[in-house]
Amino acid sequence: QVQLVESGGGSVQAGGSLRLSCVASGYTDSRYCMGWFRQAPGKEREGVASIDRDGSITYGDSVKGRFTISKDNAKNTLYLQMNSLKPEDTAMYFCASDLWVTRGWGLSPDEYAYWGQGTQVTVSS
Repeated sequence: QVQLVESGGGSVQAGGSLRLSCVASGYTDSRYCMGWFRQAPGKEREGVASIDRDGSITYGDSVKGRFTISKDNAKNTLYLQMNSLKPEDTAMYFCASDLWVTRGWGLSPDEYAYWGQGTQVTVSS
């Protein structure tokens, strides 16, 4: 069974940085799709960034220029480097994955079958 484990969340002041990690296990190869999502209390789950099977990267509009998604296939690990953090970035951040994701829908939560438990990011002003 595929398992995803996030880490790296914490509390940081506005303007600071955090680096999230997601370790995947259970896949037979590394050519699966992965994405980062976040959800604040009372809000819908929001796509942050994704990487498809071909390596194409998509960012949500609210994080473009500030966040960077990357993947280390040798370590089966997905990363999210978050810079210039804002209080509105405060949320539970989830790693998600699936073997196939519809092209152009990498930021849609419904495209992913496997999810981690989440890691909390809190940004204070």
